[in-house]
Amino acid sequence: MSALLDRLHGQADEFIDLRRDIHRHPELAFDEHRTSALVAEKLQAWGYQVQRGLGGTGLVGQLVRGDGTKRLGVRADMDALPIDEATGLHYASSHAGVMHACGHDGHTAMLLAAAHHLAEHGRFSGTLNLIFQPAEEGGGGALRMMEDGLFERYPCDAVFAMHNMPGMPQGRLVLREGAAMASSDYATVTLTGVGGHGAMPHRAADPVVAAASIVMALQTVVSRNIDPLQMAVVTVGALHAGKANNVIPQSATLEISIRALDREVRARLEQRVKTVIAAQAESFGVTARIDWRPGYAVLVNTPAETDFARKVALELVGADQVELQGPALPGSEDFAFMLERVPGSYLFIGNGDGDSAGACMVHNPGYDFNDANVAIGSAYWVLLAERFLAA
Repeated sequence: MSALLDRLHGQADEFIDLRRDIHRHPELAFDEHRTSALVAEKLQAWGYQVQRGLGGTGLVGQLVRGDGTKRLGVRADMDALPIDEATGLHYASSHAGVMHACGHDGHTAMLLAAAHHLAEHGRFSGTLNLIFQPAEEGGGGALRMMEDGLFERYPCDAVFAMHNMPGMPQGRLVLREGAAMASSDYATVTLTGVGGHGAMPHRAADPVVAAASIVMALQTVVSRNIDPLQMAVVTVGALHAGKANNVIPQSATLEISIRALDREVRARLEQRVKTVIAAQAESFGVTARIDWRPGYAVLVNTPAETDFARKVALELVGADQVELQGPALPGSEDFAFMLERVPGSYLFIGNGDGDSAGACMVHNPGYDFNDANVAIGSAYWVLLAERFLAA
């Protein structure tokens, strides 16, 4: 498909400039007003029917051609992160404490470049729904759009999305059937005991000792309660207690994250984590209040749609640039909620490896999206749409 890639390379500069403009003006979850308006303006100028306000700042651009009955959804995320940028780039964030540290500016630019090409040159018959989503970074923007009737208003027979991945060779397309990204759940544990003087611990019920024991006991949840062939993570990321070395505080707080690649394992982790915390607290004479917050679901790519996405990748860039069954990742992604409603697949495009600038990991102040991916990513969406909605 060198002709398609050549054509998308030819228009890439315009969308690289657009990507850098979005990068310079990052917006946090549900605050993507400028980005959403920019996307809507472009889509409307190219002939898409645009509906804004889904999930707050989300929008859908729809293009219908011919008499085909198939309906395709392609999603890109738009939000940035609360991070101070340290790249020194001339298009670095102009907003202190906010930056596009995960490449959503690039995802938006890739889908817009594809939208422009499909509007002018696309050969398809059916309904194309381009979904620009807010608040992927922990805000659950996918759920918000669905609660606002996304798939009732814009039914899709399949839905696809793509994310850049540092550490993989630039432009390499990586697909995976089945569980591809982990669930994410969070717990805040408040331990309440009896404070006292550090010299008289027998008159206190020490929540610090209880917290320390809970941290260690939680390590056995994965090692002794979960099948060794299954992926699971329990991380205590914060422990806050006390201010003085000779005072036993009345309370201590733990912040915990829990991840799994299987729905049953996820449920088992919740049950065991809660049981271990309660039992440990009781053994030390303190009480435990557990605030459990369900996060994102396990992201599961459906077989037929993933096989289709593989074929598109092979046709576009050839077998040397495609990984047919890449590894599962412990990170989380709210596109998982869309895949619980509609069949589809989520793939990765390499951002760069080795010593290249694109190898800097996401959620890092030094990260930047690799502009060389604008042409490849947009060409992939064009070919996928044309093959799915074959005239």
